[in-house]
Amino acid sequence: MSGGLPSPNRPGTAPSGAAPRVPLRRALADTARDWYHTEGPLWVHVGKAVFAGLLALYLAMRLELPSPRTALTTVFVVMTPQSGMVLSKSFYRLLGTLAGLTAMLTLISLFSQAHALFLAGLAAWIGVCTAGSARNRHFRSYGFLLAGYTAALVGVTNAEAPLGAFDASVTRAIEVSLGILCSAVVSSVIFPRYASAALQTHVRARFGGFVEFVRAALRGSIDRTAMERRNMGFIAEVVGLEALRSYTIFEDPVSRRMGAHIARFNGESMSVATRFHALHQLLERVRAQGAPWIVEAITPYLHELSEQLSIDGESVPNAAGAARVAAQLDGFKARLPARLRATRAAARVLPSAAAIAAVPHSQMRDFDSATELLYRFVVELHYFASTYAALRRSTPGNHAPERTRKGAADPGPDRADRDRANAWRYTPKTNGLMAAIAGARAGVTLLLVSAFWIFSGWPSGDFAAVTAGTVCALVSASPQPARAAVQMSIGSALACLAGYVFTFHVLVDRSGFLLMAAGLAPFLMFGAWLTTRRNGMGAGMGFCIFFCFLAGPDNRNNYDVLVYVNNCIALMVAMGVSAAAFGILLPPTTGWLLRRMAADLRRQVGVAGFGKLAGLAHRFDNQTRDYMFQIGGLTAEKPAEQRAMLGWMFAVLEIGHALIELREEFASLPAALARDPLYQPGSRWRQPLRALRRGLVELFERPSAARWRTAADLTTRALAQTEAMLPIARERDERQRLQRILSYLHFIHTALLDPQSPLAACGGAATASMARRDPPASSPAPSR
Repeated sequence: MSGGLPSPNRPGTAPSGAAPRVPLRRALADTARDWYHTEGPLWVHVGKAVFAGLLALYLAMRLELPSPRTALTTVFVVMTPQSGMVLSKSFYRLLGTLAGLTAMLTLISLFSQAHALFLAGLAAWIGVCTAGSARNRHFRSYGFLLAGYTAALVGVTNAEAPLGAFDASVTRAIEVSLGILCSAVVSSVIFPRYASAALQTHVRARFGGFVEFVRAALRGSIDRTAMERRNMGFIAEVVGLEALRSYTIFEDPVSRRMGAHIARFNGESMSVATRFHALHQLLERVRAQGAPWIVEAITPYLHELSEQLSIDGESVPNAAGAARVAAQLDGFKARLPARLRATRAAARVLPSAAAIAAVPHSQMRDFDSATELLYRFVVELHYFASTYAALRRSTPGNHAPERTRKGAADPGPDRADRDRANAWRYTPKTNGLMAAIAGARAGVTLLLVSAFWIFSGWPSGDFAAVTAGTVCALVSASPQPARAAVQMSIGSALACLAGYVFTFHVLVDRSGFLLMAAGLAPFLMFGAWLTTRRNGMGAGMGFCIFFCFLAGPDNRNNYDVLVYVNNCIALMVAMGVSAAAFGILLPPTTGWLLRRMAADLRRQVGVAGFGKLAGLAHRFDNQTRDYMFQIGGLTAEKPAEQRAMLGWMFAVLEIGHALIELREEFASLPAALARDPLYQPGSRWRQPLRALRRGLVELFERPSAARWRTAADLTTRALAQTEAMLPIARERDERQRLQRILSYLHFIHTALLDPQSPLAACGGAATASMARRDPPASSPAPSR
């Protein structure tokens, strides 16, 4: 029978009801394609790293440099998958090397005849460099690290022969530069991978993910736990995007030009996330306090806003789609104020037309605060979408709408781009106390191992001392430094074993560079492969660095087994001492340090209340979220503590931004109002506002029930005094300004009373009683 369905008994056909067989060739092709997209780029990186390392080793040997292994080590330290990262890391390594050599020559010239003083000065220098490395992140941190490491590595071996110190410095700089040059050329020429492509993908995913999150939250399909989890992930995304941006500026002029846009995009994302959280929290408080009519009145606007964030109901696909969304938001924003005023005036938003007088005054304040926050959230969303849409254009002048003072002169496109980058750039800075502790730990560790070296006369003691201080500096910037030190110890142990096999069983049988390279390549490939594994990155870095140091071939190789074993013992002792130092010398996860970090986080309210107003909103967002990022790393294995700290971050952001906006309202007063006695800083109205700022700062710096009651009373008094100003407002603009000030004050009042806020623990029973009591509507109106 021809045609029709295949017979169930025909050979090669699948039984009835079974899944159809996939041809073997197609299955192999699918498997190969999946491997190519996942593992292929990693193996390309491994091959490039090995080739660049062997090229640097060959050139160093041909130039007869005294330590070719230094060039080899440099390659594996700076080699990363993206070309921009290689260039950035190489730039800071070269600067760090030059700074370290300068410091080394200075110390030798001062203390060459006093060994103890030289080691003390070296320990102090390593401590300062480690503190700078911990304080700064990304590859700037690497520059500080190399400044300390280079001074120790070159200085200790040349302290007793000061006449050769300058020559050692020059050759060290040449070897490092050679390794950097080979890494940069190989990374940029052979199958280059640019960080700018990864940056564009990251930005697209950030915008799309945030818009979908907002749409889901506006529809009410995200609970509080999911909100907290998303906010922690958002902080990590902000830090990661800034790291990518800092790499791409080394790749090409277009990436440098786009750096201002990316910096602004990151800043706008923080602003809109903060505004959205404030709106969400206020609506949750209103719902919990028994005023559902407010939520019902706002909900249609939220649903409509959710629709404005899509294109015909679909997600935003790219920057061109974001331009359309920005246009939709612009129209929605223009119509929103009049519609909100009509909603407030309409009787249908209240329980009944006759009950308008029975609605508690605080609920009307809630409604006004919610509508003000909604409008400002729409404004921030419009800026955010416009900034993302502008990223598809790299020519001068094609920028998102600027929030600048009217009448300001145009500084020109180049300077404007730099100003945008400086104003919006996320600047990660580790807590100063943590950085100082990291520096002291590295210095003390170096001194302890150096003392053992001097008193024992251990031949490899100098290597142990330098390695111990270096490892402390290397892992100090890690969120879990003790774990990172253990991982490096595992990699170092593997390096000792592999180095022994290569030196005494492979290298001795190889004559000529090609045979030596063939024997060396498998070991280098294994180390480079380890660095590509998420859970083996620390071990891979330890293997690459110390395998090259222990077994890297030189022009004249040393085959003394005792020297090699001594060096291996010194390496493992240094690793053990470094790991113990992080567990004994003020470990970063101690409760005392976490309490200090939490205090620094709360102290940001003082920055919001009394810091320099120019650029304060973004600077405040930057510092607050950066503190939370550091605390999140320290509490990664303590979810209860992390959630408590997240609650404090939200409280700081809510109160801090309300204070900043209050200050901006008074800073932008028209000349006529600024001269009005009622608006003077010493007036009866302004005094409670200044007292409220001080009271809130004191509450966050030292939380207590008494300070909570003081802040709550000051908020109530400021609300009453501001409402008393409304009847005597002469112009519409003045009345609108007063209404905005009222909304900020009322938001502070509700934040203090929020039962889910950590501030509620300060208020105790007073929180519930004040939440049930409606604040006074107004005080006697002052006369002009």
